[in-house]
Amino acid sequence: MTNWQKKLTAWQSKPFIKQLIKKFPKAEIFLVGGAVRDAVLNRETKDFDLVVRGVNKNDLEKFLAKHGKVNLVGKKFGVFKFRPLGWKDEDIDIALPRTEHSINLSGAYKDFKIKSNAALKIEDDLSRRDFTINALAWDIINQKLIDPFAGLADLKAGKIKAVGSPAQRFKEDYSRMLRAIRFACQLNFTIETKTWQAINKEIKKLTKKIEDKLVVPFEVIAKELNKAILANPVWAIELLDQAGAIGVLLPDLLKMKNCPQPKNFHSEGDVWQHTILALRKLNDRKFKTEFKNQSLTAEVIWGLIFHDLGKPYTIKKADRLRFNNHDNVSAQKFREVAQRLKLDSAGLNSAAVEKIIAKHMLPTHAKSAMMKDTTIEKYFFNDNFPGQELLMLIFADIAATVPPSGRPDFTEYKQLKNRINKLKKKNKGKKKLPKPLVNGHDLIKEFRLKPGPKIGELLAILREAQLQGKIKTKADGLKLIKKRLSGKGQSR
Repeated sequence: MTNWQKKLTAWQSKPFIKQLIKKFPKAEIFLVGGAVRDAVLNRETKDFDLVVRGVNKNDLEKFLAKHGKVNLVGKKFGVFKFRPLGWKDEDIDIALPRTEHSINLSGAYKDFKIKSNAALKIEDDLSRRDFTINALAWDIINQKLIDPFAGLADLKAGKIKAVGSPAQRFKEDYSRMLRAIRFACQLNFTIETKTWQAINKEIKKLTKKIEDKLVVPFEVIAKELNKAILANPVWAIELLDQAGAIGVLLPDLLKMKNCPQPKNFHSEGDVWQHTILALRKLNDRKFKTEFKNQSLTAEVIWGLIFHDLGKPYTIKKADRLRFNNHDNVSAQKFREVAQRLKLDSAGLNSAAVEKIIAKHMLPTHAKSAMMKDTTIEKYFFNDNFPGQELLMLIFADIAATVPPSGRPDFTEYKQLKNRINKLKKKNKGKKKLPKPLVNGHDLIKEFRLKPGPKIGELLAILREAQLQGKIKTKADGLKLIKKRLSGKGQSR
């Protein structure tokens, strides 16, 4: 018996399964879909779906209610969300066998007529699923795999293949095209030829509208894009590009292709090639060493994809090719895309992405060695700014900026890290710096100043002096301001 068979066999010993078999001895119980797929691949999963055959809907509902918590959201479709007593994982979806028929073959995400039938064969239930690797079922009672579409062979071959006719599957639900790409990225699989050809043919339908309403909501598109990009950034972008999905969903990105860069800084190629290389660097040993024990976030990946999008919009030839203000233009372009595709609905913090794109040239523009401590604090010790993500973006960007020597220049990055570490050392390694010694109310009260920009200027001076260790008490701070005001003829 293989390891995955042992893992699936263990389901027979679960208390609620034993009780279900005892209550309904003629029932057939199957673990289906992703849980079976992930068991075969030895991947962790919390996505458990069961199909119970031979028990009517009402009897199943009554049983589940006695043995755990039941959510009746999908009851009319014969689907229950169930949390057994003592269960610590996410809810289990328990369903009767069912068929799904696209009402109009419109490709709409929810354009289905669903019919549950306790007597329906498990093979018929599996035939409605998207890909062969998801059309697998484990017969819990008889301890055997049900595999009518050779999904096990496709798992072993590392292949994403539609169940039956790919064109038919996609016309039923166009979001399945993005799901195919997402699964390919998550599992590091290839997409079977006929399935891939159908994706290429139908990909433009992703933005199809019926009565001015998208058949695939942007929330669904955003979710699939985000999962694919987080799983394997380079493979995701390349597959999306080859399928034509970038041209449909993210057309601005294509402007980076053939956008030249000065070869004395970028021998790696045009802006698109630089961006792909930057994404590759996220999996590089140097990157992993630099950021060991720190998780790579979707915000960093999206930031890298868009960090130089402003270049095609700002390119000018002067003494050399220049892209003045491209960082801010890139941030603006990302904001427009994030709002249009509703990327935040997929769990992305688009505001954080915009911030790190806008500041990815910080070491160059601000000259790390000359930066004020308050500037370091603003970007790397502030809960309102994603400093760690910014460092990751800067590092990957520099790693992909290849001069003719072939050795990227990390001088400015190292200077920036030295400044951050120096400030950390002053604060004994703590992430948060000490609170300001003096606030605006103190200045107004002590020096009879009026609220306004002047207060902000003085507080900035005080904070810089505090971070540099020049003042250590409130009294020191007030003394410094008194001296400064006196020197300008503004004494009390």
